[in-house]
Amino acid sequence: MMTQSIRKTRNPEQTRSDLLRAAYTEILESGFQAASLERILANTSVSKGALYHHFSTKRDLGLAVIEEVIAPQLATRWFAPFTEHDDPLASLQRILEEKIKMADESVIRYGCPLNNLIQEMSPLDEGFRHGLQQILDRWVEVMASALADGQLARKVRADVEPEEVALFIVAAIEGCVGLGKNAQSVEAYQRCLRQLQLYVKSLAA
Repeated sequence: MMTQSIRKTRNPEQTRSDLLRAAYTEILESGFQAASLERILANTSVSKGALYHHFSTKRDLGLAVIEEVIAPQLATRWFAPFTEHDDPLASLQRILEEKIKMADESVIRYGCPLNNLIQEMSPLDEGFRHGLQQILDRWVEVMASALADGQLARKVRADVEPEEVALFIVAAIEGCVGLGKNAQSVEAYQRCLRQLQLYVKSLAA
């Protein structure tokens, strides 16, 4: 099991944080619909009353995981690197290379938490679909902006359409994770990302 017990605390903010982290792991391992509030409570030592003080329903907890855990996680992993370098293609290549090198069994066992929820919940719940779409829209927006800045810096080809290319890259990244998960193959996941690296290289001015 990925989950580990989290020390109980009476600090309301810490309690909320503990619940969100435990819920995130439970949803990643079991999916939202099969996620167990009992297991979440057991892994936090938080009372049921405290849980419902912060989240009225399991759905509210799931939506909070999207907004307060998955979205910031994505921002750290995929958005922040574009602010650290003036060449968006170099930044993207470094992220992809890191993903390739760090790929392990957890990637193909659990997949991408964002994509998992998209597949499971978007057809069933408009609130989930909207929250997940906001993350995708922001991801594409950040990448498109970085590519446009790269064109101004003459790092990215002038004929590249930033929004279209950003949309494709995001879709390809999520597709690589899904392919590797379904094939239960780290190698397939890595091979897919290497092909994406070649595509990114072709965007250089």
